[in-house]
Amino acid sequence: MALSVIRTNQGLVQPSKKTPSGTLDLSIIDRLPVLRCNARTLHVFRHGPGAAQVIREALSMALVPYYPLAGRLKESSHGELQIECSGEGVWFVEASAECMLDSVHYFDDTASIPYDELLPDHIPEAEGINPLVLMQVTQFACGGFVMGLIFCHSICDGLGAAQFLNAVGEMARGLENPSIAPVWCRDFSPPPPQVPQTNPTVLPNLPPPMPDYQLQHANIDIPLDQINQLKHEFQKSTGQTCSTFEIVVASIWRHRTQAINLGENTQVKLVFFANCRPFLQPPLPQGFYGNCFFPVTITASSETLARSSTADVVKLIQEEKVKLSNEFSRWLKGELVEDGVDPFAPPLIYTTLFISEWGRLGFNQIDYGWGAPVHVVPIQGSAIIPVCIVGLLPSPKKGIRLMTWCVEEAHQQPFLDLMLKSST
Repeated sequence: MALSVIRTNQGLVQPSKKTPSGTLDLSIIDRLPVLRCNARTLHVFRHGPGAAQVIREALSMALVPYYPLAGRLKESSHGELQIECSGEGVWFVEASAECMLDSVHYFDDTASIPYDELLPDHIPEAEGINPLVLMQVTQFACGGFVMGLIFCHSICDGLGAAQFLNAVGEMARGLENPSIAPVWCRDFSPPPPQVPQTNPTVLPNLPPPMPDYQLQHANIDIPLDQINQLKHEFQKSTGQTCSTFEIVVASIWRHRTQAINLGENTQVKLVFFANCRPFLQPPLPQGFYGNCFFPVTITASSETLARSSTADVVKLIQEEKVKLSNEFSRWLKGELVEDGVDPFAPPLIYTTLFISEWGRLGFNQIDYGWGAPVHVVPIQGSAIIPVCIVGLLPSPKKGIRLMTWCVEEAHQQPFLDLMLKSST
């Protein structure tokens, strides 16, 4: 998709008032090496004339209560990740495009989106800065706009990032303070005990072998009435209820396994990340915006999974979810480390399917003064890690959009055919 975007202004946006300085510790989850990355998203809005100026001012106001986001990452003398509350600010880019959003179908076709044009470009090296948040607001000729966002995962999970953006939206709509006051509270658990190694084996520091496959992108849309039908069939066959997430994920894992047609007794894994805020004692206060999640990993034989019904796979998912609170507690105590298990390091191979749920994070409800977004587009992080993002259909449609990068080309059509057959 050809798109001409002109970046007209860029620079740091600092908090509108003086904010506390000093160093803040991050939590044991924030400090995980796997989170030393950026999450990238596009937020498409039908209306919003003059959005860049409005959002820029609101961003400056929201950074007063959320002042750690205006700081920088640093390492302590012990090598632990921290936040230096410097008040330097976040990177903000104003841009414009001459076309109308409806002429590009509101970027409904995610495979052809020119991401590099809509995300903030690389900060010039001469600036010598590395902000935690980068934002670009691109105004379109129709009056709509697209927000391109790059967020440091070490300081917020999806729920936390959405909470911050909601505060920006409230400031843009005229509120003086966010309806939910942010809370740092990254000391909710002490570091787990280190397990001494009696005879540690020194291994060569070699990179893992690169997979020889390339994952293909596909959107799979499941309208609400089809989801309700699948849930009704599950209830009819089992006498129990299930969530939308459970029935949809069971279907995609089962059909992907059938499509890739692995050899007998091959172990396949399903990994998804669950919010663990409800499991802490004492509970985390409302307003916490750090990382607090835990991976749920389910392992099955490919042959068994391929022959199972969707209802059987839903039950597998439900059984593992019941164990979540206990497994999270054991990890916080260091017991899983003692067992030699790192739940945050599942194998990044073709037999592992990663699921990320975006529909319930709150991004689709954020309003900067012109209503909620048409849709939110998470951007693929890797071409070799099989992933499915469970999002919402673009407004005003109701249902689920599965944004997938989970099969190579040879398996793409069989996978799509199975998914289509299951939802009709």
